[in-house]
Amino acid sequence: MELQQMRYVVAVAETSNFTRAAERCRVVQSALSHQIARLERELGTRLFDRTSRGSG
Repeated sequence: MELQQMRYVVAVAETSNFTRAAERCRVVQSALSHQIARLERELGTRLFDRTSRGSG
């Protein structure tokens, strides 16, 4: 577990949004998502529920 991963987790928890969290952390959303997924694999549990917002 890295300190930056924890910063990302806190940002997602506070904003309830991966895109806004990435903006807050000044990284692209894909990098933030990748690091959170890596942490989830390391911990063996999901930290956030993800929903897609496709049109439909």
